[in-house]
Amino acid sequence: MSHETSARDQLARLATTGSFTDPWRHARGVVDPDAVRPASVLVLFGVLDGLPSDHEAQAEAVSADLDVLLLARAATLRSHAGQVAFPGGRAEPGEDAVTCALREATEETGVDASGVEVLGTLTALPMPVSNHVVTPVLGWWTRQSPVGVVDPAESAHVFRAPVADLLDPAHRVTTVLRRGGQEWRGPGFVVDDDGTRHVVWGFTAGVLDAMFDHLGWTEDWDRGQELEVEP
Repeated sequence: MSHETSARDQLARLATTGSFTDPWRHARGVVDPDAVRPASVLVLFGVLDGLPSDHEAQAEAVSADLDVLLLARAATLRSHAGQVAFPGGRAEPGEDAVTCALREATEETGVDASGVEVLGTLTALPMPVSNHVVTPVLGWWTRQSPVGVVDPAESAHVFRAPVADLLDPAHRVTTVLRRGGQEWRGPGFVVDDDGTRHVVWGFTAGVLDAMFDHLGWTEDWDRGQELEVEP
């Protein structure tokens, strides 16, 4: 069995567990059930990028060219400005989680949704800061299509992050967010894409962190290595 097939099969199995994130350990605050808004993100893995990782992952399934699609949100946005995220957004009326995730990914990155194999959905997760409940949709990139910034008002950078780079203990940090006299700590990943340094934190980092743990891909890293982030 190839590394690529093994990774895809492990991700597909993860999508069938449903409650792998229950209880969701990275939520900050409480969602208002009377005003909650559904949203979806596409967590898209593939082996199509030409820039493999230099780090040899401990997990056999993680080949050097396995990557995940991410984007950096525009700095001018009203919410989550400048943060690294999965493609995704709020569902339109009557739209299911998968349809929403694929539509948003196409609008934000230009990915051809017909080349994406949907492996399944994960548990819907609370995002109290914006009162959304977000469903991660797991996908496997079966056919390459160009991706990039579609609307500069929405995204500043679209890139594929090698999974082995994310797992590299040298790239893992505990992020610290201080706001309103309160302090939150969570997982973080520092990645470089063609000379641009990105810090993945918040909801996106939490999903990756939980997924890697459940897949058995996580490598031992120094949780005392802290990095302060701006809200």
